[in-house]
Amino acid sequence: MNWTALFTAMMPEHLLLAGIVVLVALEIISERSRGALVVATASVSAAAAAAFWLYSGGIDASPFAGQFSIDPQWSLAKALVLSLAVPILLMSRDEFRDGPFYPLLLSSLYGFCLLLSSDSFLTLFLGLELLALPVYTLVLLAFRRPESAEAALKYLVLGGAASATFLMGVSLLYGGSGSLGIAAFATALEATDAMAIAAVVMILVSFFLKAAIVPFHAWAPDAYEGASVPVTAYMATIVKAGALLAVLRLVGDARVSGYVAGLVAFLPLVSIVWGNLTAMRQPSFRRMIAYSSIAHAGYLFYAFLGEGPGRFQAIVFYLVAYGVMNLLAFASLPQDADDAARDRLETLRGLYARRPYAAVMIGIAMLSLAGIPPFPGFVAKFLIFRNVMMAGYTTYAVLGLVGSYLGIYFYLRVIQYMFMSPTATAHDATPAKVAVSAGLLCLAAAIVLSVLPGWAIGLL
Repeated sequence: MNWTALFTAMMPEHLLLAGIVVLVALEIISERSRGALVVATASVSAAAAAAFWLYSGGIDASPFAGQFSIDPQWSLAKALVLSLAVPILLMSRDEFRDGPFYPLLLSSLYGFCLLLSSDSFLTLFLGLELLALPVYTLVLLAFRRPESAEAALKYLVLGGAASATFLMGVSLLYGGSGSLGIAAFATALEATDAMAIAAVVMILVSFFLKAAIVPFHAWAPDAYEGASVPVTAYMATIVKAGALLAVLRLVGDARVSGYVAGLVAFLPLVSIVWGNLTAMRQPSFRRMIAYSSIAHAGYLFYAFLGEGPGRFQAIVFYLVAYGVMNLLAFASLPQDADDAARDRLETLRGLYARRPYAAVMIGIAMLSLAGIPPFPGFVAKFLIFRNVMMAGYTTYAVLGLVGSYLGIYFYLRVIQYMFMSPTATAHDATPAKVAVSAGLLCLAAAIVLSVLPGWAIGLL
């Protein structure tokens, strides 16, 4: 075994692992490890930079043949999503100055990186569990409200059900194909025997549950609402990206047709409509974002109806644009000692008069999530629906576009609260400089995606 090649190929994972070891050592040495944020941010930034270096160097390697491999395309996906974790870490300073938050988050990111390099269902499952298990605990950290325990339990039970469904599907696939390589899934998409069909459906359903596709979405609103703001931001961006990119890793460039196309078209369409309609009635900002994420998961799964060559480009660009705008909104939320009060939409009334910067940042995020040009959310949706129409699914594309218009209402309602309503009786704390820095990082990324979408798409 070439140890130099192994270290190079797994450099992002090794840097994250080194960060975890240092964080655990800090916990052992000191009761209050004040350097945890610095160590975690440095580790994640270094891992993102290493993944981008692997991409720019065009490095293609298989250190563990049949189990783990890298190529420039997936290294870029790693770099982009790991970069989204940096604003989350900066946001966490006010709620998690020390403690288990940082090693848990880095452990979850390690699982995410493993997902994107998996060549077999063994490593894919290991990556999925490493991504998800720490998040169950993260939901309970910074316990602020009674609902947190119920949310964490519901997330744990339904996450376990998703893992069990995934393993059952993999077992059936292995029984029919005799292979645990992920290439067997693309082959099974075109199979007509009952075992292959059952395997594909069960694996897809497990990812529907992890991505909160209707009717497997029940955990998302409670988990998003019960968790702290940084953890909700992490679930809405990194965890969502992990589930979608895992499916993309499985499907690859294979054409989705027949019963799979019907499944991938119908349930995501229901998610788009249901998510947008239900978000209209939510009094909680995080719960509204949860239903919004259900709708956005529908748009993302729509991308699998498109042709293979443009699928990676559309999904990764959408995930980055969606993640940046969600993080911008969360980073700009006014501080409040009362977590429940901070989460109420009513608290945003008259925010522009109290905190102009926060109101403008949240407004930009809402307009982009609604898909209003010239913001990156518009380009992201355009890529998705263009690919769907080019694949011949014009009816589904039109229905999806109509469903997306429903979401404009609740995004604009947030803007109306902030800019056109009388000031609420809120006592907003001055936002920390690190939280403002997180928002500015997201704003810079949003400007690049808005002004230079062609360059960003060209990278993919």
